[in-house]
Amino acid sequence: MTDQLTTVVELEPDGVDGGGDPQGPPAAPLEQLGGAAESPEELRPVDIVRRLDEYIIGQQAAKRSVAIALRNRIRRQRLTDEMREEVLPKNILMIGPTGVGKTEIARRLARLTNSPFLKVEATKFTEVGYVGRDVESIIRDLLEQTITEVHNGRIADVEDRARAAAAARIVDALVEAEEHAQRPKATAATDAATAAVGDDVAGQRRLRLVRRRMERRLAANKLEDKLIDIEVEEPFQPALEGFAGTGLEEVGTSLSDFFSQMAPPRKRSKRMTVADARTTLIEEETDRLVDMDRVYDDAIRAVEDDGIVFVDEVDKICGQRSEHGPDVSGEGVQRDLLPLLEGSTVNTRYGPVHTDHILFIAAGAFTMSRPSDLIPEMQGRFPIRVELSSLSQADLERILVEPSNALTKQYTALLGTEGVDLRFNPAGIAEIARQAHAVNEQDENIGARRLFTILEKVLEEISFRAEDFTAMPVEVTAEYVSSRLADLVRNDDVRKYVL
Repeated sequence: MTDQLTTVVELEPDGVDGGGDPQGPPAAPLEQLGGAAESPEELRPVDIVRRLDEYIIGQQAAKRSVAIALRNRIRRQRLTDEMREEVLPKNILMIGPTGVGKTEIARRLARLTNSPFLKVEATKFTEVGYVGRDVESIIRDLLEQTITEVHNGRIADVEDRARAAAAARIVDALVEAEEHAQRPKATAATDAATAAVGDDVAGQRRLRLVRRRMERRLAANKLEDKLIDIEVEEPFQPALEGFAGTGLEEVGTSLSDFFSQMAPPRKRSKRMTVADARTTLIEEETDRLVDMDRVYDDAIRAVEDDGIVFVDEVDKICGQRSEHGPDVSGEGVQRDLLPLLEGSTVNTRYGPVHTDHILFIAAGAFTMSRPSDLIPEMQGRFPIRVELSSLSQADLERILVEPSNALTKQYTALLGTEGVDLRFNPAGIAEIARQAHAVNEQDENIGARRLFTILEKVLEEISFRAEDFTAMPVEVTAEYVSSRLADLVRNDDVRKYVL
């Protein structure tokens, strides 16, 4: 097996077509998206497409459409107030098979500009009046997520001040504990006399010296395991259950807020180590320094001006009219979505949110239906339609090596943490792409997602016994790929379950 892994086979470069990117790998932080983050004002459509090219192979029509939509937002901000309100976003409908990059394009677009982004499945919602989630929860979820992101940004801004305030409170507790330990256990008169010492000059000087000594030891992390008593706040937490999944989540959270405001936070003394106290007090001081009302206002403004909602599986809520009654998860959901798409006001626990300028990107495979099966009003809300192409073998080959988060790079880094020098031979990459494309052709076509199952099966032995492959570089060749997949490819029944 080792000989097969280290065999080198030359591969002539093949032609390259457009394609898509697997939607499974975790999204990279903003600062990793092709280098340092740029200001949205500096991003022109050509730049946006170039940045998307770093993670998504091909699909140029879809990239151009979203790039133009994003640039139009920047142009809108430069208009006069009167004209700005009249310019509405042009929602986009992406049509293409699964696994070609529809979700990834929308997600990367949002990360590129740090815009509020939410991905939802159209099949999770039902018509208003029926048990299930209503479509307005989309905006509430987007706002909740944006509030969390804005709040985290505010925490980073006040972190140094909160850490200093927490350190001061810990030093106070340490000084008080030391003073209490040194106080003589005598009569009440002696205690009173000792307590009065702090009022004279000598007592004040001694306290300053003790405090400086504690500050130095605390800064040097020499008191991490010392136990101290600190006073912490415990907010009132009402027990309200039974609302999840019933469409009444907003009622439950509103009642929780109401009872929390009625009952002020309780203060109690806790005994804990200095390390634990530092974490607790930093959180408490951070809450005091961050103005949550301003966080809510900024989050609402960000959602209204820059929000992006990706509605997936939209083809599953369209089709022929049911003969047995209303289709509460199909046409009913489409009708409920219309106000959000056109522009309406959604009331949330943090204030009203206007959806007029939120960009909606819908996507679906449309294998069993057509875009024309959507109700006419729904079709009119998505004036821009782009079709994403299926992936060829050359596309899959490029996806394995070119994107910044390519699967081969991920596996090389993962096994590298255990000392395995994993290398992918060009012929091995070509064979992986060929096998993935062949399985897609013979069974269900799941696009680039097939690469996950193929690569996992190919590298199963190396991942399972990584410690046995640290002596020398491991090269994945075409022969090794074929040997690992030979039995599965020949057995149609087994292949359907494994690959």
